[in-house]
Amino acid sequence: MKYDVIVAGGGMAGLTAAAFLGKAGKRVLLCEKEDRLGGLVGSFPYKGFTFDAGIRAVENSGVLFPMLRALELDVDFVKSPVSIGIRDAVARLDSPDSLGGYRDMLLSQFPEDGAAIDALMDLVKTAMVYMRVLYGIDNPLFMDLKKDRKYLTNTLLPWLFRYITTIGKIKKLNTPVEACLQAFIKNQALVDVIAQHFFRQTPAFFALSYFSLYLDYSYPRGGTGALVSKMEAFIRERGGEIRTGAAVTSVNPGAKTISDKSGREYGYGRLIWCADQKALYAQLTGLQALPSKTAAAVRERKALLSDKVGGDSVLTLYLTCDMNKSYFENIHAPHFFYTPRITGLGTLPREGIMDGQGRFSQDKAAVFAWLREFLALTTYEISIPVMRDEALAPAGKTGLIASTLMDYHLTEHIRAMGWYGDFKALCREAMTDALTGSIYPELAGKITDGFLSTPLTILERTGNTDGAITGWAFTNSVIPAVTSIPGIARAVRTPIPGVLQAGQWTYSPSGLPISILTGKLAADRAIKELKP
Repeated sequence: MKYDVIVAGGGMAGLTAAAFLGKAGKRVLLCEKEDRLGGLVGSFPYKGFTFDAGIRAVENSGVLFPMLRALELDVDFVKSPVSIGIRDAVARLDSPDSLGGYRDMLLSQFPEDGAAIDALMDLVKTAMVYMRVLYGIDNPLFMDLKKDRKYLTNTLLPWLFRYITTIGKIKKLNTPVEACLQAFIKNQALVDVIAQHFFRQTPAFFALSYFSLYLDYSYPRGGTGALVSKMEAFIRERGGEIRTGAAVTSVNPGAKTISDKSGREYGYGRLIWCADQKALYAQLTGLQALPSKTAAAVRERKALLSDKVGGDSVLTLYLTCDMNKSYFENIHAPHFFYTPRITGLGTLPREGIMDGQGRFSQDKAAVFAWLREFLALTTYEISIPVMRDEALAPAGKTGLIASTLMDYHLTEHIRAMGWYGDFKALCREAMTDALTGSIYPELAGKITDGFLSTPLTILERTGNTDGAITGWAFTNSVIPAVTSIPGIARAVRTPIPGVLQAGQWTYSPSGLPISILTGKLAADRAIKELKP
């Protein structure tokens, strides 16, 4: 059976690509290895509660809402306000002016660092200005510029002038956030408490502009999975075929065919790969049938990827409790970034879990002691779905999601040593202690159930290299993806004939808007290339 386009991977990039291909009348097959779509976007029921399996909220960034309007999809969103807290101090971020509350919160915890905190605020304000330029208009990719001349003349053209003058300034903030902060903050604990919100060596502009993104957060009523359900329905209504539990096991670009794990073979005019990028190159067959220069380029790309690592993964604790949501509403907003201590992770060197040969230690007691301290010091992203939608928990009860960045390779080492069950028990206990011993004292004794998701869970569910949640690690010596904003259109190209790519592995830094943008770009390119 042959399709105009096959989309491999049913996350937001794959859903976006398949939706726009269906809208254009193309015959589309979407293959997803799991039994449900959405990737890192989705919700699931649990004993009367609804939890989000991946991202806790969505940002528009001039991309999400225009995409939904272009597809004429009606998704009901509510605002998802954000709070940031350290110890017993909490700042609510609901407008650009609330940045002053964040400053005061930092100052209450680091009273001797007022000048550095003021310098930080100036830098954050600058990043917010740049972010408003970058994402301050509806992305033209989702607009019909021939029909909407008013948008072209009144919005897009003036924006282009601001964009041209801003893009060069952004490059000056491309240093890793840790180094950027250390240039004017001498208190390493303050540097740590700010930087540990972000992935290791995140570019400073991307990190500091998160304060703009926090103001942009929304939440689909019913959970993040409501967005996935709407897009799935759209694809099916346009005649698209969706196969779940259909992991792609081989790609033959010469024959333009793929095979899935059941042995079924499908032909394509174009293939859009929206899954793990290393998996694509591992599953290629028939390269000998390609022109020698093309085959060499494909092998060169595969070799480039071979030693590259994925970005940070996450450890997530899901709790249910016999407490009314009002208890949490009195403390913080529905989306909460919280650091229990001001010590900072810089006081916890990785040498504590390494042996003399630079490998992870085989001393279980030493590794677990390090983990317990890590979970006491780290920063948590906390989400409470019922604070946005009362239907997401039984009356008078609350479901809580708390996650922190976690090293995939350490988790894999722990599993290899046979400690995985004990690891999960320790993490549940230590994470609960960190929260009940600080911001939620009344939560102790009210927890009715709980379970854990680890980086290995992310790997199993998504197939992402190293259980990554946002593509390539910033620590790679060379990031094997487009990193220039003006170059995003070429991010969807591959050296493989007839194969395009989209999603978090194609552009860095990545996230939900990038997945949507690259999905649309790949669909547009496939449509153009398939024209007679």
